Amino acid sequence: MTILFENETREEFDFSYEEVLTQVVNEAVSYEKCPYVCEVNITLTDNQGIRTINQEFRGLDIPTDVLSFPMVDYEMAGDFSHLDTLEAQNMYFNLESGELLLGDIVISVERAKEQAKEYGHSLKREMAFLTAHSMLHLMGYDHMEEDERIVMEKKQEEILQNLGITRD
Repeated sequence: MTILFENETREEFDFSYEEVLTQVVNEAVSYEKCPYVCEVNITLTDNQGIRTINQEFRGLDIPTDVLSFPMVDYEMAGDFSHLDTLEAQNMYFNLESGELLLGDIVISVERAKEQAKEYGHSLKREMAFLTAHSMLHLMGYDHMEEDERIVMEKKQEEILQNLGITRD
């Protein structure tokens, strides 16, 4: 598993964010029974940085907490069976490492801090939650419909519980 981190902030953390987010990424991949070694990029930014990205890619001129940019097109969320073809291998895999390119995650640490305070839990828990949420998006899940939202929320919570990352 390759996880590439880019920290555009000057935030001080009271935990090793690379260690925690790596655990969440690994647990999400394991939880979804992804049969491939994966590559994920995680960028930490601030509200202005994520606002700019949100405007550029989604046409929304507002900051948000997390953005997910999946590289894989899924026929069904969490179903990796279509990736066995040569065409899929050429489209979705790093040709040098052989790793499945799941996609990119962008987290506003500034917004994560605000939400951690608002929800009464730690920044560690909030960033772990946002990463679990985003990883599910990278594996084809969404929450536009009520039934999708319920599935995603259950999976997010189970991933975090498996790691012992609970609401403080």
